[in-house]
Amino acid sequence: MKNLVLILVATLTFGIAQAQDPKKLLSEVSAKAKSYDNIKIDFKYNLNNAKEGINQDTRGDVTINGDKYVLHMLGTTTMFDGGKIYTVVPEDEEVTISKYNPAEDKQITPSKMLTFYEKGYKYKMDITQNIKGRKIQFVRLIPIDSNAEIKDILLGIDAQTKHIYKLIQTDANGTKYTLTVNSFKTNQPISTAMFTFDEAKYKKDGYYINKLD
Repeated sequence: MKNLVLILVATLTFGIAQAQDPKKLLSEVSAKAKSYDNIKIDFKYNLNNAKEGINQDTRGDVTINGDKYVLHMLGTTTMFDGGKIYTVVPEDEEVTISKYNPAEDKQITPSKMLTFYEKGYKYKMDITQNIKGRKIQFVRLIPIDSNAEIKDILLGIDAQTKHIYKLIQTDANGTKYTLTVNSFKTNQPISTAMFTFDEAKYKKDGYYINKLD
């Protein structure tokens, strides 16, 4: 799940005025995302590796509340409660529980998908496109670490909504991961129990609980 993401710009006029300062623009996007109590995103996800002849599309959704999240994708549910990550695979009737170590977290996980670009990247403005009547300003992010697995990331920002519309990540081997936002909802009525793992329930349903150290 290292590729997922979404946030953005200022009003149309404000966005144009900021166009030559990508760092300031991304700061505005980050501040906007952090102002919400929670965010729910429905998205399309594409993996393309031309060398291997792979081009796969899938859909998913993620609900984010601070550092916590619940992600549904490829028939699997992944939940992070702030301390542990729970991966539920109904097809295998198995739940894997692992401790979260921020020092080892170098991927763009759901809990970082709206703010991952705040550290470790250089920025520059890229193309502007009109997509279905929406002005999308792209910002190119290049890792400061020359040994990073990621070659670059393009963030497509909807200048009117201040939300990220598209993320295109290209790895050093040429593989592209594209996340396109279908809907972006904020401050939804959600239960705090949504981010609490009910181990007893899954044991009762016959799931194998795999706890990793």
